[in-house]
Amino acid sequence: MIRINLLGAPKPKNKRGGGSPAVVEMNVGGGISPLIKVVAVIAIAGLANAGYWYRLNQQKDKIAQQMAAAQRKNQELSQVKARYLERQREAEAYKRRVDVIDQLRAAQTGPVNLLNMVGSTVNNTEAVWLNTMKDQGASIDIEGLALSQDAVANLITNLQKTGFFKNVEIKETFQDDSVKDMQAFLFTLSCEKAKS
Repeated sequence: MIRINLLGAPKPKNKRGGGSPAVVEMNVGGGISPLIKVVAVIAIAGLANAGYWYRLNQQKDKIAQQMAAAQRKNQELSQVKARYLERQREAEAYKRRVDVIDQLRAAQTGPVNLLNMVGSTVNNTEAVWLNTMKDQGASIDIEGLALSQDAVANLITNLQKTGFFKNVEIKETFQDDSVKDMQAFLFTLSCEKAKS
């Protein structure tokens, strides 16, 4: 309660003295109770906390939805990756098969090329005939008949000129006694293949 002195006279110090002027007391409402203030602060803090919790809860739900969408996308992409890897393995297997087929074709034409080259070389060399030709892998043995030793030398020169052989050597040559009408020589050549 608040007291206001409207007369401006000082208040007497003792209560017994009479004749002092009348003091009017006036009650101005006394203000807000501290308990109400504490309750109001707690209520405001509670509302702010509830609003913040609501906002965080919404963010949590949004993040959960984004994670679910990301997991679905991840599953889709992992399936696509698995299909891609499977197709890549199939493509590699197909490529290996094609390479093997190409190698077999190249190996198949190798002897054909060798026979064509030796045949054309012998045809271009006069007075020379072949009896046998044995492919030993790194080398080839050729046995044949020639009308002269010069024809054997020409065959050796022509085989070296082809570039298919890096070394052509004569193993043996001798005159064939079974041919009576003319002079004939049997020969054996060893030809070392050039690396291609």
